[in-house]
Amino acid sequence: MDAAGSWDAFEWTKIEPISRPVSHVKCDFLLKAEEIIVQGYGVVLVNTDEAGTLFVTNFRLLFLSEGTRNIIPLGTIPLATIEKFSKIAVKTQQTPRQSEKLPSQRLLQVIGKDMRIIVFGFRPRTRQRRDVFDALVRCAKPAGLWELYAFVSGPSRFRNSNPKLRLLNEYFRLLGNQSNQASTRMIEDGYFTLSNELWRVTDVNMNYTMCQSYPFALIVPKRISDEEVLQASSFRARSRLPVITWCDQGTGAVLARSSQPLVGLMMNMRSNTDEKLVAALCSQLAGTKGTRRKLYIADARPRKNALANGAMGGGSESSSNYLLSEIVFFGIDNIHAMRDSLSRLREYLDTHGATSSDGMSSFLRHGGWTWGGGNLSSMSASVSTLGDSGWLIHIQSLLAGSAWIAARVAIEAASVLVHCSDGWDRTTQLVSLASLLLDPYYRTFSGFQALVEKDWLAFGHPFSDRIGMPSVSGSGSIPFELSRQSSTGSYPSSPMRYSTGPAANQSPASSHGQNNYSPIFLQWVDCVSQLLRMYPFAFEFSSAFLVDFLDCVLSYRFGNFFCNSEKERQQCNTSEDCGCIWAYLADLRNSEGKSHVHYNLFYDPKRHGGPLLPPAAALAPTIWPQFHLRWACPSEAQAGELEAQCRNMSLKFSELQKAKEAAERKAKEVSALVNSLTADLQREKQLNKSSVNLAEKATRESSALKRAVQSMGCKVSFSSTGDCTVDIESSPYSSPQKSMHSSLRRDSNGLYGHDERSDLSVSITMVTDDDVSSASPSHICESLCPMRARDSVCRWPDAGCAHFGSQIAGLRANFDAFDQLSIYDRYFESEKL
Repeated sequence: MDAAGSWDAFEWTKIEPISRPVSHVKCDFLLKAEEIIVQGYGVVLVNTDEAGTLFVTNFRLLFLSEGTRNIIPLGTIPLATIEKFSKIAVKTQQTPRQSEKLPSQRLLQVIGKDMRIIVFGFRPRTRQRRDVFDALVRCAKPAGLWELYAFVSGPSRFRNSNPKLRLLNEYFRLLGNQSNQASTRMIEDGYFTLSNELWRVTDVNMNYTMCQSYPFALIVPKRISDEEVLQASSFRARSRLPVITWCDQGTGAVLARSSQPLVGLMMNMRSNTDEKLVAALCSQLAGTKGTRRKLYIADARPRKNALANGAMGGGSESSSNYLLSEIVFFGIDNIHAMRDSLSRLREYLDTHGATSSDGMSSFLRHGGWTWGGGNLSSMSASVSTLGDSGWLIHIQSLLAGSAWIAARVAIEAASVLVHCSDGWDRTTQLVSLASLLLDPYYRTFSGFQALVEKDWLAFGHPFSDRIGMPSVSGSGSIPFELSRQSSTGSYPSSPMRYSTGPAANQSPASSHGQNNYSPIFLQWVDCVSQLLRMYPFAFEFSSAFLVDFLDCVLSYRFGNFFCNSEKERQQCNTSEDCGCIWAYLADLRNSEGKSHVHYNLFYDPKRHGGPLLPPAAALAPTIWPQFHLRWACPSEAQAGELEAQCRNMSLKFSELQKAKEAAERKAKEVSALVNSLTADLQREKQLNKSSVNLAEKATRESSALKRAVQSMGCKVSFSSTGDCTVDIESSPYSSPQKSMHSSLRRDSNGLYGHDERSDLSVSITMVTDDDVSSASPSHICESLCPMRARDSVCRWPDAGCAHFGSQIAGLRANFDAFDQLSIYDRYFESEKL
């Protein structure tokens, strides 16, 4: 195919130059402490044929659509995620009718570690491409670690706690001492050396003097002293002696890790302390007397590679030197094979994806439908090319090796010691995958964090070297203008890779730092996604969580994965000066709760509460669509139809659940209000009943008083104003039924008496006791005497008046006695109330 033909679809001259100062750009899309270094207008994203504005910031390469001003995800990539970039100049084919010479197309190709290949096109005869390229050279791979965006932005609200405390808490969990919680004071005073019956935590590497790539605390057999630990470290490469990384509290079986033994060129060097330490990993089987468990020494390398390491003093163990041991080789290739395999896979996806970096879909590039048009030879070539990448084969080797290790520990209760050459790449992959299969805790969010921090960060996986970023020990200056063929050889791909036009600075270049780059951690996360696909009910997190987690690691936005060891991160103080990836991801989940895409909808902890032991037939990996295909085949990268439907149903269910909870809360409020009103009504009823009873009681007492007063010949009446009027109808000595109509007359004895024909009406005004007691008898006589004259002269004879006065005194005494009489006295028992 003509190289220039694939670029004719773009009309570069139609893009008018735009000049806008940086200060006039609305920068709402920038993150905290993110600053624009360079910008270019009228840039075309060749992959999607979309014009926009390209920014180079101190954190990422950012592409905004010219029309909508929205961020285009494909054209936006963190600087740390860029593996390499180069300038390409493609000559435009000139037709016979064109008299003037057309300028070459000026392109900038960016290859990412996250499986994307993007190409930007710039207007000819401008400095925009040069300015963007120079900015990438300065910012993509800074010379110093402290120039990274994570140190500039600071921890913000995603602060990190001490990772040493989290490591100790995981050690305590493994030893069965979850009740103990690590503290900073515990580390400073050295009080973290706890133990159980078989294993103990040692501080022999507290200052990293024994092994600089190991953590400050290690788990070793209890019967091995610290002096023996120091002696055994000298027999292993880089002093990475055998230590325990996971143990089964029920059976006593352990997973241990180390580097290769230094057996020498003749493979005959031995170490008594190393053999004693390895033998101590095989404690006695539970319930047996003197029967020791078997030990498997799993060498992750191919056998020939292990033998070749003998020339440099390394090699592998001999089963005759280690009691009850068996040596197994897994045949997993080294970091360079993994790097080349991922590059070939990325090239394949870019070539045969729905869209690619040359702006042409695969079926247009090949002149027809590659998959559906009967072009079987092209289809076979594509399939074989995918097979030649070897990526899925490497994934299968890791899955098979970790499944084998987990089966030995779970089924045979055997101990397994895993190592490769240095013990920080393939060893970490196998040990962490086996732990994930054995321990359900590691399949939760908190457990996954503990697993990564223990086996990857604490045990010294060199993230800076493998991701290709500066570290404390190195300057990080790496040539970036690398040819695309430098890592892919003669692999055929899109037209630009065999373009006849000249390309600027296309000479291959590499360095030791670049050779150490390898997608080891990416490969491990890919294996975790394969297990998630095989056991969808066993993991709390989803594939979307793994993608976001891996993007955060590759972006270097947070400081958790800086440097090559725990010691270096402590020297750089990354845990305090940079943000925390775990806090960021937890904040994302908390924003939406259980409905967030990071949660696995199918998670059922009761269904897989024990080890996962996949059979060999199940270990057939597939392309991880959510990660590998999201740029080349976006439609295929989306979640499957069933998962999408389940997630939509889950969202609707969550909304209905929230509505139900709101209705239940409203119903509870209404019910509480009804209960309160009912209680008030009951109290009112009780008060009413009590008032009625009191009224009835008062009525009875009033009736009793009235009868008592009437029994004394008085008639009581009450006015509306509360005044009481008593009419005296007869004397106290006459019958109450007789009317008191009498007048005084003189009898035969010369005494005055009453005349029954005369009427006597007395009005009594109720006064207080004090008033009554203070009134004199004469005053009472004057008020009661009917014969009292207006001139206040008493017309009664002295005897008659005195007799009447004595009657008044007696009446008063009767009233006083009645006032002290209770209405419940026997005086009223004969009356029916």
